[in-house]
Amino acid sequence: MIEAKGLSKSYGELLAVDRLDLSVEAGEILGFLGPNGAGKTTTVKMLTGMIQPASGQARICGIDVSKDPVGAKQSLGYVPESGALYESLSAAEFLRMIGSLYGMRRADADRRADRFLELFGILDARDRLISGFSKGMKQKVLISAALLSNPQVLFLDEPLNGLDPNAALVVKTLLRELADQGRAILFCSHILDVIERVCTRVVIIHEGRQVAGGVPEQIAAEHGVETLEDAFVQLTGVRDTEAVARELLVALQ
Repeated sequence: MIEAKGLSKSYGELLAVDRLDLSVEAGEILGFLGPNGAGKTTTVKMLTGMIQPASGQARICGIDVSKDPVGAKQSLGYVPESGALYESLSAAEFLRMIGSLYGMRRADADRRADRFLELFGILDARDRLISGFSKGMKQKVLISAALLSNPQVLFLDEPLNGLDPNAALVVKTLLRELADQGRAILFCSHILDVIERVCTRVVIIHEGRQVAGGVPEQIAAEHGVETLEDAFVQLTGVRDTEAVARELLVALQ
């Protein structure tokens, strides 16, 4: 349902994504991991049609994103890492606008939006301007917007940011249920224990290239370590985290 073949993207001399192949099938939750600047957000933007790749192809539900971006977007929902909301609108107005963009009947969009807001515990704020919302409340609106059209494909970039533990648990449970119903979900996060608990498979990228893929236990075993976290560090970053931590303490003196 999500497919990337040979995706590449450069910003000037920086090669952000380098010939990346990726797929997420129906019923899968793919954990998409990488350090800051690895190319995760650029990849998601290409897959969702927000930016054009320099080369390669992205497909959503069989639709070529470059050739039919609107058609591809009709099948997906997206929670960006730093989503910009129209803060001059109320939550109800914003979700109604999202529904109209997906061609939903106003009554259906309002009914579903109100139910989402109720289940997230913010229905009493439906008519308040989003500008007055807390970060967690805004995140609940973003998640509601991504789910509103009942999409077959979901892109979630740090979707638990700002959520209280109860709301985060609801979202994690919901994602597993959606996958069981046949959705394809790409989940970006730096919280590795969440990835291990929620995702059916993991892909790790570094400097725009895939460096590992599989179930977390498999990735750890292939690299001779016990945990996904240890494998991630080995593949992408600081070899001696304790030494770096000690140096930071020294820098405080």
